[in-house]
Amino acid sequence: MSAATDIVRIVVTITGVGVAAQVVADRLRIPSVLFLIVGGVAVGPEGVGLVDPTVFGESLPAIVGLSVAIIVFEGAFHLHVDRLREAPRETLRLVTVGAALSLVGTAVVVRFVVGASWGISLLVGSLLVATGPTVITPIMNVVPVRERVASTLETEGVVNDVTAAILALVVFESVVLGSSGVAALVGTFAARLGLGVAVGCLVAGLVWYLLTHVSLSTENAPQNARLVALVAALSAYGLAEVTAATSGLAGPLGSEAGIAAVAAAGFVLGNVSLPYRDDIEQFKGDLTLLVLSFVFITLASLLTLDDFAALGLRGLLAVVAIAVVVRPALVALCTVGGRFTTAERVFVSAIGPRGIIPASVATLFALELRPQNPEAAATLVGAVFLVIFATVVFEGGLARHIAQALDVIPMRAIVVGGGRVGRALAERLEDRGEVVLIVESDERTIERLRRDGFSVRRGDGTDREALEAAGAGNAKVIAAATADDETNLLVGQLARNTFGVETVVARVNDPDNVEAFEDLEVEAISSGMSIAWSMDNVIERPGIARWMTELDREGDVQEVEVTSDGIVGETVTELRSELPDDCHLALVTRDGNNRLPHPDDRIERGDHLTFIGRRAAVRDALDYCEAA
Repeated sequence: MSAATDIVRIVVTITGVGVAAQVVADRLRIPSVLFLIVGGVAVGPEGVGLVDPTVFGESLPAIVGLSVAIIVFEGAFHLHVDRLREAPRETLRLVTVGAALSLVGTAVVVRFVVGASWGISLLVGSLLVATGPTVITPIMNVVPVRERVASTLETEGVVNDVTAAILALVVFESVVLGSSGVAALVGTFAARLGLGVAVGCLVAGLVWYLLTHVSLSTENAPQNARLVALVAALSAYGLAEVTAATSGLAGPLGSEAGIAAVAAAGFVLGNVSLPYRDDIEQFKGDLTLLVLSFVFITLASLLTLDDFAALGLRGLLAVVAIAVVVRPALVALCTVGGRFTTAERVFVSAIGPRGIIPASVATLFALELRPQNPEAAATLVGAVFLVIFATVVFEGGLARHIAQALDVIPMRAIVVGGGRVGRALAERLEDRGEVVLIVESDERTIERLRRDGFSVRRGDGTDREALEAAGAGNAKVIAAATADDETNLLVGQLARNTFGVETVVARVNDPDNVEAFEDLEVEAISSGMSIAWSMDNVIERPGIARWMTELDREGDVQEVEVTSDGIVGETVTELRSELPDDCHLALVTRDGNNRLPHPDDRIERGDHLTFIGRRAAVRDALDYCEAA
């Protein structure tokens, strides 16, 4: 059989297995990396033998490098500055102090548990610094934790991918091959990282100018924008690698400055105003899935059972130590004194799956080492892939259960429809500290909402799977705010009957449809009646109308249920003495009955307390009642 025929067969097999792995992963809500690796072993020489990566010859490292460039670019493109503001201190510590602790801690484990040399141990430690967006992002899509937690994990993944790629290559050249000392190691790392970032920023600037100031033709502009973004990723990678080679920064296996370049280019372009952003994101996402399939299946097909068998029980003990000791220790240190709760810190500790960078770079290193030192190559590949397997299976597969056990998934408020009404409602809810997600299907509306800082998910609110993916199963409020009553009715029906959401409210544009909503036990808000009530307040109760307007700007009215024992049994007078000066207890609701609070009334579990006052003071009162 000719080489050309072999390549066609391999590409078709990889594509088919990759798509199947993605479908199964989506179905089971587990990162697809696991199924890609299993699929790669199954179709490789150790399995049915349909894929033999040796057919690519010496071009395999270049193919893998370009593929990884696309994957890293896509991950960095989705990393927005406004998300980084959620937990800047924790993120900075994790990608600096945390990365160093991960390297040292993992190296110590591999050295003394597995028994590898210090050179191989440091190499494994540098590779496993990476957690990677290819495994973190799918987990965050399934586990809707607070934004500060998700942004920290995703940022750590993108940044540490770059760190691990360059650091591992430098360690390989300096420690394993013995080409230079520690001082040279640090200098080479900094030089390659700096070169990559500089090239990435330069490419991003040129692409931004091209997309915003040069006409791409009206008819095919979205398609051309997608192609320009693809070329940007490949160009940033290639230019950085070529520049490193010509300037003497590249070693026998390259420089990996290209990884830093694509990460920098993706991050910059992801945080500037670009036309056709949604088209670019969708295209890059689909392309990344195909490329990811190719890389993981190809590399996994190179694995042999001997690589794992050589480690035996020592390998399993090393995985446990890395996941249960090293990871929690570095997270505990990096998040101390921050805004994370104890449960959130434990969750971050439990989520550190490894992905594409360790797998790809370790395999290439093993190919280089195997002729001279097959035992070291087997230890390297076995240790790295064993950690990838274990962390993806247990941390990825159990992530949602871990989050639920730790109670770190916040109750969401979901607004279906991102028009004027939905946007205004989401803004008011966010001002009161709610975790709000807008579900919208129109791409232009989505782009505007995201540009203005709203959390948006593309989808049809009348589709059960779309609502489930948005977190309807853990929502305390679902509001249907579209301009179509039929859509709002279907959303309300799903929210009430399928997901059992406690509060379901819907906009009703035609007053004749109110009864249909009420039959489903959905709170119906008639648009016409709402406007009439507001106008009537201005006419008949101008003082109250002005007061409500002022309250909307500077004050707040909030209700909280008494669930803790701290304030149960207190009198209203005792509770009021604990409240801020600008906050007052306005109403006590018990068993569905509202009453004005009497000084001698005692607070009971299950009471609903309504506070009114300045926004910050009301928030402090709520925090006091919930924490007491």
